[in-house]
Amino acid sequence: MPSHRSSRRLPFDRPLQVEWITLGLCAAVSGLWLSAVFVLPGLWAWAALVFALVLHASLSHEVLHGHPFPSRRLSEALVLVSPGLFVPYLRFRDTHLAHHQDANLTDPYDDPETNYVDPVVWARMPRALRAVLKLNNTLAGRMLVGPVVAQVSFMRDDWQAIRAGDRQALKGWLVHVPGVVLILAAVWASPMPVWMYLTASYVSVSVLKIRTFLEHQAHAQARGRTVIVEDRGPLAFLFLNNNFHVVHHMHPRVPWYRLPALYRANRDRYLSCNEGYRYGSYGEVFKRHFLQAKDPVPHPLWSSDR
Repeated sequence: MPSHRSSRRLPFDRPLQVEWITLGLCAAVSGLWLSAVFVLPGLWAWAALVFALVLHASLSHEVLHGHPFPSRRLSEALVLVSPGLFVPYLRFRDTHLAHHQDANLTDPYDDPETNYVDPVVWARMPRALRAVLKLNNTLAGRMLVGPVVAQVSFMRDDWQAIRAGDRQALKGWLVHVPGVVLILAAVWASPMPVWMYLTASYVSVSVLKIRTFLEHQAHAQARGRTVIVEDRGPLAFLFLNNNFHVVHHMHPRVPWYRLPALYRANRDRYLSCNEGYRYGSYGEVFKRHFLQAKDPVPHPLWSSDR
């Protein structure tokens, strides 16, 4: 999907002190990754690895918003090597912070994380690509083909940015590649087959696609574009409470473990702010959208006659 991968950054929100809960979770995830790759047997290792990779991605999101250390460099040292392999941390940081420009949410060009397409572009797309993107707009499709669709789009846009002279995009990949080599070398030397590691990496992205599937919708007002999923189960933990997404967008410097209480204390306010864009749980999300698309692929508020 065409989109503009901006390298703009927002000010880095620094906590006033070390957030020990987040730091402890980072240590636990590292230990789980090591156990999965070097200690645990068979399917236990694979399941533990998926769990660790999803949590590492969620922790990377915490880090780019300024947690857990007052020092940006110290925080980023925790996640700079990405065991998930596919997305460089520095590129995730830059594109995600650009995404936090709420006025641009769902814009096919200025929101780096949107799945909407310009209707003019949609009208010119080959049928086969349209079919893939329609499948990608169901939750089942997002989990099955979504990782490939997103990765191809992400890498294509970064390649175009690099060719146009974007040094920040180039730096992101140059920093990322040695980490990938290091991770794969460790896996090669471990009891875990490389193919098992790669499938776990793919499935971890599929799990993360559950969170991002409906985080934002097309809405005339920017405040009505960001969801609340009132879930407190295993997925909410894996996503570090990012299901309270409008709370996160309104208070990006608040750490993950404080979001549920902040939401509970101000529930009516947040639901008023986001025009009632709410789901009761991820179970409801699966029930309503596993096989049924939530949105059209072309942006519904953009005209195809421009």
